[in-house]
Order: sequence, then structure tokens, then C-alpha cells
Amino acid sequence: MNAVVNLRPADFTNTQLTLIRNTVAADTNQNEFDLFIHTARHLRLDPLRRQIYAFVYNKTNAAKRKMSIIVGIDGFRAIADRTGNYRPDEEEPTFEIDPALRGQSNPAGIVKATVRVWKHSHGSWHKVTASAFWEEYAPLKEGWSETVETQNGTWPDGNPKMVSKPAPGATRISTLDTSGQWGKMPRVMLAKVAEALALRKAWPDDFSNVYADEEFDRTRAQDVTAWEAAEQGATEKRLAQIGQGQTVMFQFDPVGPLEPVPLGKVADRIAEFVRKNREEVSAIGLFESRNRHALRDFWARQPGDALEVKRMIEGAMAGAGAGAE
Repeated sequence: MNAVVNLRPADFTNTQLTLIRNTVAADTNQNEFDLFIHTARHLRLDPLRRQIYAFVYNKTNAAKRKMSIIVGIDGFRAIADRTGNYRPDEEEPTFEIDPALRGQSNPAGIVKATVRVWKHSHGSWHKVTASAFWEEYAPLKEGWSETVETQNGTWPDGNPKMVSKPAPGATRISTLDTSGQWGKMPRVMLAKVAEALALRKAWPDDFSNVYADEEFDRTRAQDVTAWEAAEQGATEKRLAQIGQGQTVMFQFDPVGPLEPVPLGKVADRIAEFVRKNREEVSAIGLFESRNRHALRDFWARQPGDALEVKRMIEGAMAGAGAGAE
């Protein structure tokens, strides 16, 4: 058994999946949640650190319902940093300002933000620059220059229903949507867009959302959907609450489900499995392969018992090999 290694951001525990489902992705349904976790795993981003998150629009309208997966700027930086040839710019973003543009749709009069990142290629560092224009990215909402309140029926309690309508002679206007951060930090928000554009320009392949099949973990344990694993995480939590203690998820039957095994019974269950399959060494090898994450977890929590399990599996494998000779 290998020494304990740090889990990659993609290797979410069942408890973490439960937390993600109940917080960052609370509005998603089962299919949306599985897609979101699939994307987070393959991008190796952590939803709990807000590197990636999900927005669900029209939640109550099935015909118009849509989920958008958003990667935060920290997620972009993490992806770029993993290339090994990324360096952030030491200078602050630059802005072009036009006082004549100041108004309800552009309080600061920003024309564009420009950000530079550095990419190491062919033995030297190269500067990559990108600009984001306010008129293309700022969240604007349409309205009227003047409105009037008119009555449109009554509520069941007798109070009048009031609706807003454009006043006579009113004109259409655009105003900045200040419900988010754009009204408070317009420069910061536009600079984030420019930085994302620069990173995408420098590493188009890394930000194209296209991944080779060899990158994916093909163990059977990974074939359990994120939603199922989150349910299992909730089950583990309930077991702990009723005194069953901590558990580790193992798959004994290659076509069966994952099952929570209390820490104190893991060694006994594996010993029983090894005894039953001692004449079929391939079954033991496959068990070790498909449960390698669980075995690492067990090693981290109970190294003494895990060492005995390691010796037990290695002994069974070696004994079968000697018998074949």
C-alpha cells in the first residue's frame, strides 16, 4: 500500500459532496449536480473554495430552466498555475476612463480594463495582454426615465394592486445593475473579466473545456454518481450521529454498490473477503484497485490496522503467485 498522499481537489469525500449539494449547488437537481461535480473534477477545482459554482435560472419553470457553471477568477488562476509556465503581472490593471461616459449605466466612466499575464515559452517569458470593454460586459438593465404607479385590480384582502408603467413622454434608459458587486467595485469586476480573457488567450487548450480520455479516473468507485455519493455521505453522517462511528466506503462486489464500513470492522471485512477469494487472486487484485481511495483513507485514519490489511493482501497475492510456479 502506498504512503498517504494529499487528495487532489477533484477527490471529494462523500461528506464534502453532501456539503456542496446543500450549499454551493443547493438549487441543482440530480442531473445538474452530477454534471457540476463532473466539471469540477475534470477542471480540478474546489466548489467549497468558490473556485467553481453553479447558477440555476428559472428554477420553477421546467421549460426555461437552465444551469450555468461559472469558474471564478481564482479557478482560472489555479488552472493557469498548474501549467507550470504562468506568472501573474507585477503591475496593477490599467483602465481607460472617459468622464463624458459617466452616468447611470457607467458611474465611473470606464471605457476598458487591460490586464497582462506572463507565459514562459521557448526559454523566455512572454507578456500576454487582453482588454475588456465596459459596454460589452457590464450588467445593465433596461428601464424608463420616468414611471407612474397605477391600480390594476385588488388583492383578496381588498388592497389595490399597483403596477409601474412608463409615464407619458418617458424614454428607455439603461442603468447599471447594482444588485451584485459591479456597483460597488466596477474596476475590480471589469479587471477580473480582462484577466480571464488574458488567461484564455495565453492557454487556449487549458481553458477550452476539452479533456483527453486518459485524464479520467476509470476505477469503479468513480462510476458512482456524485449525487449517490452525496447521499452516502449523508448516510455516514447519520450513522455517526446514532453512535455507529466513522465509516469508510468500500465496494466488495465488483458490480455491487458502495457500502459504509465502520472503521473498527474494516480489517475484519477485508480479511473475510481475502479468505473467500484466496483461490482467485485476480479478484483480490481488482478489489485493491477499485478501493484504492478507500484504502488510503483507512491508512490515514488507522495506520496500524491498515498495515495488517496491506500485509494480508500482499501475502495472498504472493502465495497465489508461488503456487502458480
